[in-house]
Amino acid sequence: MARRSAEPVSRRERPAKTALTRAGIVAAAVEILQAEGLERVTMRRLAEKLDTGPASLYVYVRNTDELHAAILDELLGSVDLAPAAASGDAGWRERLLQVLTSYTGVLFAHPSLASAALVARPSGPHYLALVETVLELLREGGVPDAQAAWGLDALLQMATATAAEQGLRSVAADARDEEERLTAAIRNAPQNRYPRIVALGDDLLSGTGPDRLEWMLTAFINGILRTSR
Repeated sequence: MARRSAEPVSRRERPAKTALTRAGIVAAAVEILQAEGLERVTMRRLAEKLDTGPASLYVYVRNTDELHAAILDELLGSVDLAPAAASGDAGWRERLLQVLTSYTGVLFAHPSLASAALVARPSGPHYLALVETVLELLREGGVPDAQAAWGLDALLQMATATAAEQGLRSVAADARDEEERLTAAIRNAPQNRYPRIVALGDDLLSGTGPDRLEWMLTAFINGILRTSR
């Protein structure tokens, strides 16, 4: 009996591509961010990763700015909001500091995204959960609603700017040299010309980054509580 030849298989055949979704696009963008940095999170690079054309992505994400905002919202899912609901001796200020410190820590872990976060406007569920938590803690502390509404923006902007500044310093080639030059300038400032700098020299250079961040956040929180609109 003659043997039947095997049925030819087209070399063009390949498994069907996974259907595009906004969640899948954002997840792929986060993978690129973590592996290659934010500067590589472009529509062209994302389309390449998802094996599609850039035009297909615009159905789900209008532009790169919206994509960055969506990435930020996705990463905000790792912010620890648990202290807000914790019972015990911790007061509302301490718990609010813990939440804001966790938020800043997420941005510290992604320096390039911290700078983008200064202009990115996330509107997803993780960002809204953070906003709701901060507002609830301010309410618990007796902050009037009008002050809380504006205070929220001030707190998040300050935390974001701190993370962005740290991120820029971490990638600057001469950041350490600049810091050493500033320290030397303060230490060697002539007293007759800069008496306050000389008097406060040790304090100007004192404190760790986390200590200073906690103090700044506390100062903002106290100011929001006491400053009426």
